[in-house]
Amino acid sequence: MSIQVSPSPIPNSNVVSLTSTLLDRDDYLTGLLNQVTVTKTAGWLQELRQSAANWVRHSTIPTTREEEWRFTDLSSLRKLQFNLETGNFASLKFEILPEAANSRLVFVNGVFAPELSAVTDLPSGVVVSNLAGLSAVEQESVRQYLAQAEGAQEVFTALNTAGITDAAVVWVKKNVVVETPIHLVFISGETLTISQPRCLVVAEGGSQVRLVEEYTNRQGAESAEEEGVYFTNAVTEVWVGDNAEVTHTRVEREGAEAFHIGKTAIAQARDSRYTCHAITLGAKLSRHNLEILQTGEQTETTLNGLTVISGKQLSDTHSAIALNYPHGTSDQLHKCIVGDRAHAVFNGKVFVPKPAQLTNAAQLNRNLLLSSKARVDTKPQLEITADNVKCAHGATVSQLEDDEIFYLQSRGIDENDARKLLINAFAAEVINKIPVPSLREILLNTVNNLKSLTND
Repeated sequence: MSIQVSPSPIPNSNVVSLTSTLLDRDDYLTGLLNQVTVTKTAGWLQELRQSAANWVRHSTIPTTREEEWRFTDLSSLRKLQFNLETGNFASLKFEILPEAANSRLVFVNGVFAPELSAVTDLPSGVVVSNLAGLSAVEQESVRQYLAQAEGAQEVFTALNTAGITDAAVVWVKKNVVVETPIHLVFISGETLTISQPRCLVVAEGGSQVRLVEEYTNRQGAESAEEEGVYFTNAVTEVWVGDNAEVTHTRVEREGAEAFHIGKTAIAQARDSRYTCHAITLGAKLSRHNLEILQTGEQTETTLNGLTVISGKQLSDTHSAIALNYPHGTSDQLHKCIVGDRAHAVFNGKVFVPKPAQLTNAAQLNRNLLLSSKARVDTKPQLEITADNVKCAHGATVSQLEDDEIFYLQSRGIDENDARKLLINAFAAEVINKIPVPSLREILLNTVNNLKSLTND
């Protein structure tokens, strides 16, 4: 597959210059780096890790003084000391999707769990494996893509790369259509541990694939409140070739006290189609950086997001779509349901430079606040220098309407069930677009069973 590298990077966070900053500027970050680099690898992978480690040693943990992080305070993370945990496969619970019963990879604390994985129901021309399980020839192909996406020097992305010892790899050959969804499960949860899941997806020209990428705790989402404090730092790279199609569902259901920082970096070649359904339900503090880089003309990008939080959760979604070529189309809908004292953040950027004529881009953020103390900070952004485009963006913040609740009550539905019905309808607009029926049902039931969302 040939993917042209765009000269326009995606602005997301400040990147330091190796020639102008001091070494080991942040003692806490250096401590994390020392933890994740204990295990050594060989050859090109170790060189890649060492290069990333150099970036980390010249970087600092972001603070609220930085524009990209001004609503997300990581000081609570800095108070904790995390250790790298090897795979502990005992007492694990996770939901097996019937559609992907034999097309599943499972990683525990970032370590591949072959006894929990199954990849027997896949056509020829598809590779679904951990990095260490690939042949030398396959690893050489992976080398051309792993950690090559724009934004690789962002501090948490570089920290992940510095600690790579294994990764989930999905590679679909040219013109291969994969009917079966591929389920990638990343399980964490050991108290005061850090895990760094890594995923690489390459869809060659003309291919089609559906992915489900899930982050959960050791006891399953229903027991999230019993989990301890842990830190997941995840990175996924997706390369979509000419005329290829990738449908990607990302579900974050970490434990109630967890910290989750994730990066999804997408490169779309000419005539490609990429759809992302990003669902955020768990973690005490979560941050998802979603970055789309158009590397050819006439791409189609669809981003659907849903954040459902309560208690004192903080969930931050930052997206950036760089449409660098003509005839691109992007459509983004991100919805937040915020209860109790929770805080949701949405910052969505769409860049349309002068070469990207005849671009059609739409972005909408809709927020539903369920209590007087719930909070949302939203900032949809369009940066346009092209003069022949069709672009629109907007944001709404609302509460449940009393007249809607009263109407349902007049039909014999009690107030609590009426509120739940309206909340579920708000969430279903995104969940019902997920192309895996069993996962749709799981997520709808999860939202329906969140009692805290129906209490003021």
